[in-house]
Amino acid sequence: MLFSNRNPRMDFMEFARICEQLEGTSGRLEMIGIISRILPDLPEEELPIFIRFVMGRIFPDWSPEKLGIGPNLLYEGIAYVAGIHRDDVVQVINRTGDVGRAVEELLAQKEQTSFFSEALTLTDVYRDLSSIAASEGKKSQREKLLLVRRLFTNAKPLEGRYLSRIMLEDLRIGVGEGNVREAIARASAVDPSLVEHAFQAENDLGKVALLAREGSDRLRDVRIELFHPVRMMLAQQGTITGAIADNGAMAAEYKYDGSRFQFHKKGDRCRMYSRKLEDVTAALPDVTEILLAATTHDVIFDGEVIAISGGKPMPFQSVLRRFRRKYGIDTMREEIRMVPNVFDLLYLDGETLIDLPFSERRKKLEGVLSAHLAPEIVSDDPGEIDRMYRDALAAGHEGLMLKVPGSPYTPGVRGKNWIKIKPDVDTLDLAVIGADWGEGKRAHLFGSFLLACQDQGELVPLSRVATGFSDEQLQEIFALLKDRVISQQGKEVRFEPGMVIEVGYSEIQKSPNYESGFALRFPRFIRLRDDKSIDEIETLDGIRERYRRQGGNHGA
Repeated sequence: MLFSNRNPRMDFMEFARICEQLEGTSGRLEMIGIISRILPDLPEEELPIFIRFVMGRIFPDWSPEKLGIGPNLLYEGIAYVAGIHRDDVVQVINRTGDVGRAVEELLAQKEQTSFFSEALTLTDVYRDLSSIAASEGKKSQREKLLLVRRLFTNAKPLEGRYLSRIMLEDLRIGVGEGNVREAIARASAVDPSLVEHAFQAENDLGKVALLAREGSDRLRDVRIELFHPVRMMLAQQGTITGAIADNGAMAAEYKYDGSRFQFHKKGDRCRMYSRKLEDVTAALPDVTEILLAATTHDVIFDGEVIAISGGKPMPFQSVLRRFRRKYGIDTMREEIRMVPNVFDLLYLDGETLIDLPFSERRKKLEGVLSAHLAPEIVSDDPGEIDRMYRDALAAGHEGLMLKVPGSPYTPGVRGKNWIKIKPDVDTLDLAVIGADWGEGKRAHLFGSFLLACQDQGELVPLSRVATGFSDEQLQEIFALLKDRVISQQGKEVRFEPGMVIEVGYSEIQKSPNYESGFALRFPRFIRLRDDKSIDEIETLDGIRERYRRQGGNHGA
């Protein structure tokens, strides 16, 4: 065991050694075993910090706290401590291809020895990172930089490797949520399904680990709370005939080309959250006013907001412009009319509803919402559902959502209970992890992009995409990515992960050129998905399943 209760506080060096051991471990069960043996000895204050840190996170997903630093500020901080120029830091990163390894190397050879250095603890690091997140106003960047410098001043080389990765929320040790859920269950001797149940409501495995110590009943009693957003239930692609063959009668709704929202209301107070659980209330005052007036109950609604012009839905990007907006809201409100469509009810007047069948949640929703309820039919007739599908496309929507009437609401889960029906264009949501500079008139922009899927907490390269972009879209993507550059070698650039894009393709092929073992044939940019987080991109298991379904090697 790497950590003993003989030391009541975990030094950050101890955490770094644990990360190093996990980074060198390939087996999932071995990883779970390492983590589960550590958890029982952690004090109550440190347990949630350790849980989040080992997944490369600082704050719970639902928390409004964000670190608010990018690679450039981190480079400035380490350059100061190492006594070198920022450009020299970038050179080391380019050579190593890893910010963490570069920081470790620079701290090992730093020349400035006049700094007073003291041992960091896990709680010290969390306290300083929280202070960085809380720093606001005109002097905030300077204050953030001073805190970054202080952390690196006190960090030993191995600590620097993982400290810098945590700051970029890219720990690279392969520990995903599934591993941590299993480790919590094993450490506390509780059923993993109870850990999953509590996580769905709490949306914070750090808090769930504390609850698990109190036993199974405590996990079983966890309920959704107002103004504490939970992850949104997700759908997988399918067909009308396939869904009916598997499930019988299905509830069919329009699939909107907009942005998901979660609306929380208690009395006259309300908040709206995006798909990434960001508070977007201030950006959408018109939508919150509509929903506030549409019910007299305390509720949590799940829905999708679309932009309307001339009675027709506008492109998805029009919705995103409103979600991103911080200033000039009144002007944008006049330019773009936003309309909510509510299709689920997760909480009603103190009662959590996610374990109820969808048909019961829908019935309750119809009883408490006076307007903006998404239209629905329930049928086992493929022809009837197909007619609704054609109507949806004719009205300018994306297609249909088919839902199993008896299914619960499973936050964050992409399962077979929700099926999306779209025209026959296969698309994937993937993370942008790198790019090449463009040529000719696009030489000042990124021209092609390296894309990755998710595999057990790691991002693995899958394909490049260079077509489908307009000049305007390339300008927009460049503006969003230019401050996320981690390293550059020749024309190749690597980014701090964060951007998600939707890509169309004709086929998935086996390929030795990418770490995933696959590649996309004729990939084409469809749209930016900055309403989605990295956690929601396609998984490698999903890629294998798509490859199998299209008639590839069934042993893949």
